[in-house]
Amino acid sequence: MVKTTVSLIKADVGSVPGHAVVHEKILQTAREKLSEAKKNGLLLDFYVTNCGDDTELIITHRNGVDSPEIHKLAWDTFVAAADEAKKLHLYGAGQDLLKDAFSGNVKGMGPGVAEMEITERKAEPLLFFMMDKTEPGAFNLPTFKAFADPFTTAGLVIDPSCNKGFRFEVWDILEHKKVILETPNEMYALLALIGAKSRYVIKRVYPKPGGKLPPDEPVACISTDKLYQIAGEYVGKDDPVGIFRAQSGLPAVGEVLEAFSFPHLVSGWMRGSHNGPLMPVSQKNAHCTRFDGPPRVICLGFQLADGKLVGPTDMFDDPAFDTNRWRAAEIADYMRRHGPFEPHRLPSEDMEYTTLPGVLKNLEGRFVKLE
Repeated sequence: MVKTTVSLIKADVGSVPGHAVVHEKILQTAREKLSEAKKNGLLLDFYVTNCGDDTELIITHRNGVDSPEIHKLAWDTFVAAADEAKKLHLYGAGQDLLKDAFSGNVKGMGPGVAEMEITERKAEPLLFFMMDKTEPGAFNLPTFKAFADPFTTAGLVIDPSCNKGFRFEVWDILEHKKVILETPNEMYALLALIGAKSRYVIKRVYPKPGGKLPPDEPVACISTDKLYQIAGEYVGKDDPVGIFRAQSGLPAVGEVLEAFSFPHLVSGWMRGSHNGPLMPVSQKNAHCTRFDGPPRVICLGFQLADGKLVGPTDMFDDPAFDTNRWRAAEIADYMRRHGPFEPHRLPSEDMEYTTLPGVLKNLEGRFVKLE
């Protein structure tokens, strides 16, 4: 059976004002580049949007994961968009493009990537989550809740097609290693890792053998790129993205969305150096203003039809999430009252690649030993 590859590739190539929103000229440039590629037969379909200051490319094609042709297209698109940003004197023009030239794959070059190659079901709901002002580990809790928490996903208890549980691929992004853990039998081991979200991140979720879906095809995939590890210094928030499949042997759309309703604390916010609540918002409200935050997550829902994208629906554009947004605003207010103190500011070990080392350098030679 013919498989479809779904790619979600993002980069911050310029915004207005400061780190707020992508300019429409940038989005239009991206649409023109992808439209040309679709006309030439490289793409099946595409959709361009933004989450705050990040330009987001949703692409479907038949080239498989890590395709040099698709990744080069994304790179060239971001370069063209960055050129437009420079003409407009936008803030951070090209800031996520950390290399001078494309080298076969955008991984390790700055842009964030989530991709999966799947066998399209009769009805294939896809949820594209995009975050602003935070880190890849921000996906850990909601991904766990969607695929492993029966208090969130009732299907884990009452739906025999979900009752087997799922397999989680977890990456150690400091040691560059990975491990596969199964739920529910290895749930505690999984939590022991992903609770340390600055180091261990969920990369993919797979179904178990014997279910409705092929066990080698992921049902969720998340970008795990850490910009400071690539650049060697703070250049911006990682702003991760994720693709989730739903229904028919998987958590229902509403169960996946419910997993993002709790505004849990994530790292990022102003200068990438603070903890704040993750606020689920509509796409139009994904412009971070208060202290460059609080961190936001949006979700666009599509149906996949023979590789074509039917939609989108703005999934968090719903008053049912109003109380969650108000709760996030209250948490943001509480955290901001700490000012420069932890736990609002990140602990010292996580500040290594922010602007703090420059402050400490100015104090060199002034510290004296305690008697």
